Amino acid sequence: MIKTCFQALKNLFSGSRAPQTAAELSALLRQNPALCDSDTLQRIESLLAFQQLAVRDAMMTRAQMNVVKSTDSLERIIAYVAETAHSRFPVIGEDKDQILGILHAKDLLKFTTNPEAFRLDGVLRPAVFVPEGKSLTGLLKDFQAQRNHMAVVVDEYGGVSGLVTFEDVIEQIVGKIEDEFDEDDSADHIFPVSSERWRIHAATEIADINAFFGTAFSNEEADTIGGLVIQQLGRLPVRGDKVQLGGLLFTVARADNRRLHTLMAVRVKDDDGNGHDSSN
Repeated sequence: MIKTCFQALKNLFSGSRAPQTAAELSALLRQNPALCDSDTLQRIESLLAFQQLAVRDAMMTRAQMNVVKSTDSLERIIAYVAETAHSRFPVIGEDKDQILGILHAKDLLKFTTNPEAFRLDGVLRPAVFVPEGKSLTGLLKDFQAQRNHMAVVVDEYGGVSGLVTFEDVIEQIVGKIEDEFDEDDSADHIFPVSSERWRIHAATEIADINAFFGTAFSNEEADTIGGLVIQQLGRLPVRGDKVQLGGLLFTVARADNRRLHTLMAVRVKDDDGNGHDSSN
């Protein structure tokens, strides 16, 4: 359809001045709806906008990066992979500015039956570094040529400022890509990860939290558990933030610069090893 649309444009402007900028082309297409249907127009405009974007426009920030520490045990790494449901992880040393390599989750499979043979540095793959200002068009070409799916983003001083994936780049063209691991708003909002740990959608209503956990959180100032956590922090959370509410400890598992998505919850044990059930 895009090819047909551009052919119609070519015929329309045969012998006359054609659009010179992306803005002119977009305006022309909107003024002549017979040239392209709405879906094709949207795709063309996304492609035009994509040409102007840089890595900084698509990357996840440093605070949002899910990383594995070089000192983590195999057991801890496998639990973290299961919790985040990602397939690739930067591995860091002292901090996020020290990227040692990239861990592919599939490389852990062979150690599940032979854990004593596991050495993290033995399965790391080289990390690719790109500047914030690199064009997304250039990055997409690099990803395709190198068959790479992840790059570490660095600022002008060489510090790590974030992470960008092949999916992040493609989503700038086609919109959000959902897969079987993305959270479904229609699914259960409280999902047991283990007998003592739960993954919770931030949009879960406080009444549902109270009914599930036997708590008595107030919904006078916040309707959802995410809103209650944000209220307690006094700011938009970042991954790793912890908030204790009554007998539950909530850890931010997923958040971006616009909203809180997912929380992990565990019961707080008292000195006798019993979980608290009281709430604020």
